[in-house]
Amino acid sequence: MKEFKTEQESFWAGAFGDEYIDRNNDHKIISSNTNMFSQVLSKTAGIKSVIEFGSNIGLNLYAIRALMKDVEFSAVEINKKAFSILKEVEWIKAYNQTILEFEPDYQRDLALIKGVLIHVNPEELPKVYELLYKSSRKYICIAEYYNPTPVSVNYRGNNDRLFKRDFAGEMMDKFDLSLIDYGFCYHRDNNFPQDDLNWFLLEKKDHNRGK
Repeated sequence: MKEFKTEQESFWAGAFGDEYIDRNNDHKIISSNTNMFSQVLSKTAGIKSVIEFGSNIGLNLYAIRALMKDVEFSAVEINKKAFSILKEVEWIKAYNQTILEFEPDYQRDLALIKGVLIHVNPEELPKVYELLYKSSRKYICIAEYYNPTPVSVNYRGNNDRLFKRDFAGEMMDKFDLSLIDYGFCYHRDNNFPQDDLNWFLLEKKDHNRGK
């Protein structure tokens, strides 16, 4: 296996990442994702391209495509097994790379990350924040476990593999971004359960100047 910069990358590129695919290969998830993204996308305009970081097998992109078909989709995924599934989807442009090494080839209207920042080594978060900002022409969507202060949580018996904090707030402190909307998904929702995560829709203030 390739040598990665952080333990967290190796963790997701390896056997645990493979097992995650099997645990989450459930198209019922798409219904819950579609419900969430219908709320997110209702606050946007003019989205013609989306890039997702840490896509796994693309269930978030399937949900968005159910809502917006005339869109170009790209996915960046570290795990080779997940990538092998993604690359077979004709409408997804897939990249088998770690987000710590990915260089944006061009900006998309929406840069998306969901359930991934929580697994990034905290020391590398500034690099990922910059990647999200550079990859977006207009919007950034962050959907993660929120905590007002940084904490580390044991994840399926593993330490230093899940971190909660105010990711969106840190991005707004770092870059010229507006908070457009935010929401919460609940694991006991009667129709569309999700992990207990918060989503945030951010907009680049300088997008009209073509930056």
